Amino acid sequence: MTAEDLKSLVQEIVTQSRNLRDKHTSETNAPVNYAAVFAQTQDEYTTLVDAARHFGSVIKETPTGPLFQIDPLRTVAGDLRLLKIRAPDPTRTERGDADFTVSNYQLFKSVNLQRPGFKLIERGSMEMIELVDSSFDVRAYFSNPPLDKQLALI
Repeated sequence: MTAEDLKSLVQEIVTQSRNLRDKHTSETNAPVNYAAVFAQTQDEYTTLVDAARHFGSVIKETPTGPLFQIDPLRTVAGDLRLLKIRAPDPTRTERGDADFTVSNYQLFKSVNLQRPGFKLIERGSMEMIELVDSSFDVRAYFSNPPLDKQLALI
């Protein structure tokens, strides 16, 4: 996979995640903050990481794969600057995910958390709401604080 192929794949993941977000929420203007590609095999993982190195640099190594700060990539939900390549994981059979920044996280949480497809994930000093719909090959997330703020990139 070339860097251009990866960029196209990421743009498609963001588009599908936006469609998922728009189907289930009223946050149609929430910009993308972060996206991930879920590798399906170890060979694909290696290829995706190699391709990502052509337009970004690793800013954080995580147990599930590297996080890259990339040259701004134009997407249907705004410019993307953070990209994760996720190692193969049998619980992540989708193609990827996008994380969107909502203007009022607490209101978003109170309105959506009890609805089907939404799940709260708490991780120490941050939390996120996951949105899954089996008719989509992606997931959508809404983090508080957003990843760019967690990493002090803004």
